Amino acid sequence: MDNGAALSFCHPDMNSRLPSPIRLTALATSLVAAFSVHAQQAAPAQDAAPLQKVELPKAAIQQVQVQGKADAYDPRRDDTASKIVVNNEELVKYGDTSVLDALKRVPGVTVNGGGGGRGGEVRMRGLGAGYTQVLINGERAPAGFDISSLAPDVIERIEVLRAASAEFSTQSIAGTINIVLKKAVKTAQRELKVGYGRGNAIKSPNLNLQLSDKAGKWSYSLAGSAFRSKFTSNPESIDTFGDAAGVLTGLRPSSSQDAGQFTGYNLTPRVNYTFDNGDTLTAQTFANAAHFSQAETERVLTVLGPLPAYPALDQTMSNDNNLFRQELNWVHKFESGAKLDAKLSGLRGRAENATYRIGSGNPAAPTLRSFIKSNNAVRGVSSTGKYTSSRFEGHTLAAGWDGGYTTSEDARREREIGGAPDVALGAGDEFYDADVARLAVYAQDEWNVTPRWSVYLGARWEGIRTTTDGNTFETIHNRSSVLSPVAQTLYKLPGTKGDQLRMALTRTYKAPSVQTLIPHRFTSVNNSQIEPDSIGNPNLKPELALGLDASYEHYWGEGGLLSASVSSRRITDYTRNLVLFDGARWVSTPSNAGSARTHGLELEARFPLKAVMQTTTALDLRASVSRNWSSVDSVPGPDNRLDAQTPLSATLGADYKKGALTLGGSYVFKNGGFVRVSGNQISYASVRRDLDLYALWKFTPKLQLRVATSNLLAQDTVSQSSYITPGEGSQTSRTLTPVHRSVRGTLEMKF
Repeated sequence: MDNGAALSFCHPDMNSRLPSPIRLTALATSLVAAFSVHAQQAAPAQDAAPLQKVELPKAAIQQVQVQGKADAYDPRRDDTASKIVVNNEELVKYGDTSVLDALKRVPGVTVNGGGGGRGGEVRMRGLGAGYTQVLINGERAPAGFDISSLAPDVIERIEVLRAASAEFSTQSIAGTINIVLKKAVKTAQRELKVGYGRGNAIKSPNLNLQLSDKAGKWSYSLAGSAFRSKFTSNPESIDTFGDAAGVLTGLRPSSSQDAGQFTGYNLTPRVNYTFDNGDTLTAQTFANAAHFSQAETERVLTVLGPLPAYPALDQTMSNDNNLFRQELNWVHKFESGAKLDAKLSGLRGRAENATYRIGSGNPAAPTLRSFIKSNNAVRGVSSTGKYTSSRFEGHTLAAGWDGGYTTSEDARREREIGGAPDVALGAGDEFYDADVARLAVYAQDEWNVTPRWSVYLGARWEGIRTTTDGNTFETIHNRSSVLSPVAQTLYKLPGTKGDQLRMALTRTYKAPSVQTLIPHRFTSVNNSQIEPDSIGNPNLKPELALGLDASYEHYWGEGGLLSASVSSRRITDYTRNLVLFDGARWVSTPSNAGSARTHGLELEARFPLKAVMQTTTALDLRASVSRNWSSVDSVPGPDNRLDAQTPLSATLGADYKKGALTLGGSYVFKNGGFVRVSGNQISYASVRRDLDLYALWKFTPKLQLRVATSNLLAQDTVSQSSYITPGEGSQTSRTLTPVHRSVRGTLEMKF
């Protein structure tokens, strides 16, 4: 939703030029035009003439035709709700094949983890663990969907919402990132991109195709992409053990050799039909498939202390994911100016994982030869709808619903390789089914109190019911519901052209996922405090958060922006993973553990050089800094921050254009440090610095070449995990993962 979308159409100078009898008509017409542009997430309108009065015959009712220039509307500046919109041009600038690589350059957004171009986590305010809500076309992707398989070329834009709104789910304690797939239809567009990336540890070809056209009342678009990434990695680790007095009792260095590949396919066809009465019916499909495979060889050298259970471990694993989602969207405009936007969606997804383990090297332990396979099948249907009305002057009222039902079938099988392939190991095969029903209703009002002051008021009630059956545990029923009031305001300071203040007060939450509720145990090979088994907790409660956001923004000509924002969240029923010894093995389980607090400060600057000095040089500059603090009440300090929160991140970028050549670069800094996860657990992440450069040469309006480099600094990453057992001693594992440079060339053709 584009909160406060009507602001740019209701400037006081505009209305003051209209005769009083027609002002209401102009306002209603402009609001309908605004929602036609933004609520449908359609392509920007073509440049149009200024506001004009249309003369009609005397027998007809006098009307005013309002047409807005698309370039004059800036959602970052004009919407009441704080929002950053990243368009497709920005996303594809560096020729990335994964949306994760593009998101790391967005102010206030960090990307953690991942390897081989796969499996990273998107974070706002430095918060991981599901605090950041990621949506695709306004809806959550099913569990197990790998966002790294989503290519930037099939995305129309990304909306970064710092504060919650009633229209989207309020499971967004840190914020919401809404990925909007390709929807814009350009007449007779044909574009083909062919690229290839190469580095010391990676080879990655990719292909992208885009087609669109219009024919009468019909229009269509098709965006498709395919990529493959072959990679190698050689991480090194060292495990140390100490007794209660701090004396070294164990030392185990280890090395690994990893090789794998990641293949992804995306297809987003869209068909649109416009009826005679102005109604539109749109069918959009999202098809995604990904395959990941990896072979890993790990060898542990015991310098001091006892041998681990399996000093020699060979593993091969594969993962296949596919997702198919079909949306049918109907938009109806009433004669009164109101509008109904309703959507019906269905999805079907499947994930398969297979792992082979062969462990040996310790005479006291039997040879490990096992095969583990798990399957997941997801089916679901959902419906969303929004009714908007601008019947009352200065108000844009909306009410809607968001509901769905999803079923998930999971199975896990473990077998011994050779000898008895049909005999189950351990607790035997495990099967479980999960049904998730959710319903949300909301109402909101966007109120232009004065020409310089707008207010957004909304409330959303959301309920979730989860039922899980399994052959190794009793049926689990979990219900949760949250009422989330939301208030946001935008005030444009008098006497200025571009200074404004924002404030938001929100209530958000984070519901436990199905996987964290199921008491299913995933076993580790060399079980220890820092490599424990994991098991879910059916008694988890949702985390609730009360949030406050405030910001100051200064805009000036030529697209210049300076902003400073602060945020605060108080989280109750905070969930953290506790590592415990159950008498036989170490186990990690999620648990509600009191309250937590987090605060943040974000600074951003963006402007062309000619906005601050007299020059003809076409140089655009941008920079941002995010500083985050947090504390957990139930964990003693120091460093009792929220688990894996990024305390400091910064971006610095520039784009230069001269003739047919465009050059640019981006530097991303992400700090790490120590985090006390619990009284006994401490983790560490090193600083990360990324430098990427690109060059774009336009040979003709329809042919251009893009060359981009990644990870030019090639800075290795270091992570560490420690566990202290009072009165017994400690164990620490430290891992160094090498990072390599790469270069990618992409030929882009329009025909």
